[in-house]
Amino acid sequence: MLVGDGRNLPSADQSYDIAYSNSVIEHVGSWEEQQLFAREMRRVGKKLWCQTPAWECPIEPHYMAPFLHWLPRSIQRKIIRPLTPWGWLSKPPPEHVEFMVSTTRLLSYREMKLLFPDCTIIVEKMLWLIPKSYIAVRQKPQEM
Repeated sequence: MLVGDGRNLPSADQSYDIAYSNSVIEHVGSWEEQQLFAREMRRVGKKLWCQTPAWECPIEPHYMAPFLHWLPRSIQRKIIRPLTPWGWLSKPPPEHVEFMVSTTRLLSYREMKLLFPDCTIIVEKMLWLIPKSYIAVRQKPQEM
């Protein structure tokens, strides 16, 4: 078993048949950290599958709340506990709210295209219209 940081993997180029990530990239932090994570996935995997919730979806999946992720983080911090199902059900302490707000960053379709230029971006939709999530897929090994 390998334990490491997905932004800086101790693995050789294309050392895995597939680099797989399901709802992780939105939790690595800033845009710069997401770029590092995507670069490492593209580098170590011959093929690739990376799924993430869509920023364009009006429902924020982590907090089960509409429109929250479109608000400034300063407002998110104040309203997560009193106004979201996640806040009501889990009653997170302030430090957990701070951690979630500061490390959760949903990606747009355009950002996924920038992060995974050699991949096809599949759009999963909600109600046949609203983007729910994006999946970057590379089915053939990258030419080195």
